[in-house]
Amino acid sequence: MAQQAYVTETDSDGSGPESRISRFRRLLGRLTAGWRGDPRIWRRGLVLAALALLLALVMVLHSRIPNAVGNLGSLTETFLPWLGLAIPVLLLLALVRKSLTALIAVLVPAIVWLNIFGGLVTDKTGAGGDLTVATHNVNADNADPAGTARDVAASGADVVALEELTGAAVPTYEDALESTYKYHSVEGTVGLWSKYPLTGVRSVDIKLGWTRAMRATVTTPAGQVAVYVAHLPSVRVKLEAGFTARQRDKSANALGEAIADEKLTKVVLLGDLNGTMNDRALNAVTAQMRSTQGAAGSGFGFSWPASFPMARIDQIMVKGVEPMSSWTLPETGSDHLPVAARVKVDTDSS
Repeated sequence: MAQQAYVTETDSDGSGPESRISRFRRLLGRLTAGWRGDPRIWRRGLVLAALALLLALVMVLHSRIPNAVGNLGSLTETFLPWLGLAIPVLLLLALVRKSLTALIAVLVPAIVWLNIFGGLVTDKTGAGGDLTVATHNVNADNADPAGTARDVAASGADVVALEELTGAAVPTYEDALESTYKYHSVEGTVGLWSKYPLTGVRSVDIKLGWTRAMRATVTTPAGQVAVYVAHLPSVRVKLEAGFTARQRDKSANALGEAIADEKLTKVVLLGDLNGTMNDRALNAVTAQMRSTQGAAGSGFGFSWPASFPMARIDQIMVKGVEPMSSWTLPETGSDHLPVAARVKVDTDSS
């Protein structure tokens, strides 16, 4: 019987599956050279192991970090995903230190981070939906409001919310958007532009003394939707006071109460909330609404600052409608990125 030759398939550059595994084994062998037979691999790196476990505890118990001193808890929750950057650093130090104890300990924060944020890393975008919405903090100091308006309109959104509007810039935005959006309303420093009729327009009191939130009923072909637009107060990090957010927190509670009192069952919230979904200060809102990015986005969808986004503080949240996809739009003349989402209003037809 003739012998049959078996050939392992490799890529043209020698990077087939077996070749890649062999290179990984050689690299691992070099990194762990001298480890075998060395009893100190368990005794070394105890400080690194302790730091890894402390990192895991911070991520698991972030909601227990008190806000009494400088709102430290909210500050941690705002940038919570970035704590994951410490994991590869600790891993590298554990390898350099040749500590098996530290290596095992580093697995704990890695598992915790994946448990909290792993769902955001995966792509959950889907097709379909019957309403596209977008929101953008256009920045009061925007040097090109007309260009910013055109960029947002080019997204194809049916409904657009703009925040941080100035009285001087409103006519520019109105002129730039009127050909695309037949209906619009501006309340204070926030505005709503829509391809569909707006009724029941009114300002929403978020305890500021001036108007930075509004509500309107948008009558879409798939049904009526209550759309809220909000720009919660900014937060500041001060050396003497820490992360100051008292007014933002008060406004978030007022906004949550207004949404809870809404008569329509289908609700969309658009705006700059100056807080992330992890921030406990937004519980009055986040406890009753879903983030489109978390439910139907790809990645974290960071929106601020536009030059190097580090946090998603611009939110699209829904109640009674189904998120289908969510994404960020290209940078405009603002210090925020616009964000958009497509939702399914007519959930009865699914």
